[in-house]
Amino acid sequence: MNRIRLLSATTADRIAAGEVVERPAAAVKELVENALDAGARHLRISLEGGGVSRILVEDDGAGMSAADLALAVERHATSKLPEEAALFRIATLGFRGEALPSIGAVARLVLTSRLPGAEAHSLAVEGGLKGEVRPASGAPGTRVEVRDLFFATPARRKFLKSPGTEAGHAVEAVRRLALAWPEVAFRMEVEGRIVLNLAAADRATRLHALLGPDFAGACVAVTGAWSDLDLAGMAALPTLTRATAAEQHLVVNRRPVRDPLLRAALRVAYRDLIAYGRHPVAALFLDLPPELVDVNVHPMKTELRFRDAGAVRGALISALRRALAVGAGEQPGAPPPAPADWSATEVDAGELAGFAETQPALDGPLPSPGFQAQRPAAWQPGLRLPPSTPRPEAAPPPPARSDDGPLGRPVAQLMDTYILAEAPDGALVLVDQHAAHERLTHEALRAQLLEGEVRSQPLLLPAVVDLPAQEAERLREAAPTLARLGLELEGFGPGAVLVRALPALLGNPDPAPLLRDLAAELAEWEETTALERRLDAAVARLACHGSIRAGRRLKPEEMAALLRQMEATPRASTCSHGRPTWLRFGKAEFERLFGRR
Repeated sequence: MNRIRLLSATTADRIAAGEVVERPAAAVKELVENALDAGARHLRISLEGGGVSRILVEDDGAGMSAADLALAVERHATSKLPEEAALFRIATLGFRGEALPSIGAVARLVLTSRLPGAEAHSLAVEGGLKGEVRPASGAPGTRVEVRDLFFATPARRKFLKSPGTEAGHAVEAVRRLALAWPEVAFRMEVEGRIVLNLAAADRATRLHALLGPDFAGACVAVTGAWSDLDLAGMAALPTLTRATAAEQHLVVNRRPVRDPLLRAALRVAYRDLIAYGRHPVAALFLDLPPELVDVNVHPMKTELRFRDAGAVRGALISALRRALAVGAGEQPGAPPPAPADWSATEVDAGELAGFAETQPALDGPLPSPGFQAQRPAAWQPGLRLPPSTPRPEAAPPPPARSDDGPLGRPVAQLMDTYILAEAPDGALVLVDQHAAHERLTHEALRAQLLEGEVRSQPLLLPAVVDLPAQEAERLREAAPTLARLGLELEGFGPGAVLVRALPALLGNPDPAPLLRDLAAELAEWEETTALERRLDAAVARLACHGSIRAGRRLKPEEMAALLRQMEATPRASTCSHGRPTWLRFGKAEFERLFGRR
């Protein structure tokens, strides 16, 4: 008896479809890429039920004849590879000929297409079964309607998230393609509500529309030209960062990608300029000969393989650093090095992974839940300090006290950011005031949350925060959860939210940066994530925005109160992002530095 047999064509198609169409967003991406490859200048996308119930993509591209329409739903049938050798010079977004047959294998698909000056025709595919090509009516171009996605593979359907989450992924996929193709007009509707409405424009206008006025007001141009590589785009100054890497847009030969090599280069360029745990915002466009990049290494074509990866990485790092230096008012550096020298700017990927590990080791970490020596402190984690006032030039340090704790007494404030203290045993302690206060605020908020809910402070005048439509929708959906954290908000139109109250411990911060970071993190939270973990992550973000900042001058008594409160707070040796809040330098460390041992 033979144990090996051939799968049926229908089963094989459904298995293959799983690699191409993992969720509605993947189907939308494939259909929009087909329209762009067909020369479309106007695209209309509509979703119902998160794309599971219905996906509609209409374009005014080249269209197809009746014969082409019949072949379009056959596997590995494509118009994008004129010859076999073209496989190594991919110049289109799609080329495998798998999108339409894959969608047709797991859904109910109807294609309607018309060539200019010809009659329209229509073809239906249901669960992999192809119908007949029939005369139809329609405008020049192609109309693709997908209904009941994954009805033929119900197991895959069970793993989908809520309609709102799936629609969010689809909107993000279209948004990235719209950023790469500014000359094409995009209109997208979700449940009948317009979420994207972009007219054809130049690149700068499209970036402004998609990345917002904050980016437009804090970005610099990034350019570079080498023999086989052209680089253009915009990058935000270090003053504008995000909580996640969602706003890093990398486009290679008009193809939006999430390539690890390019993202690593972006991190290296900003590594010494932004705080650990923050992410830069950038939109970068690379163009190079198609034969120098392999786009066929990932089923979703979001990762690439460059023939000379070191040259591409070095070019990106040097161009970014040069642009950021000019944006900061520094003298521009030397011209970009020749390709043979690019390797000099390379940084090993392991260096990035171990960046946090390169920080000085802590000598005697804080025990948890706190120091043994504790006393009531005057510092309150959410206390908003009064406006900075010039300190006396010769203000003496506070006298030593017998009840000073393990962190000692403050001696001075360095660079308006770090507190220098002398421990009882003579060791020097250096405290990062923002990181320390962030942990204190985090623990105070967490304690209130464990008691029931975080106490809120109503705003005298509700604040309206403008956001991209999809981010505003995420916040509206999460409003019940955020209310437990003392953050009360509601929808205020398609692209804004109204903030009525903030956690009382935060004082009166600007709600806009806080909401942007929360929206970015909401996009990365899976629905299966436990509510407790979601709340703790949100508490950490609130604490970050509600803490005193670097550059804030503190009085001696404020520094002393901060140290005492740290000694009485659990987990005070690190901030909410895992960075150390203090470092200790004992006599042995100084003896090693001065060569005494």
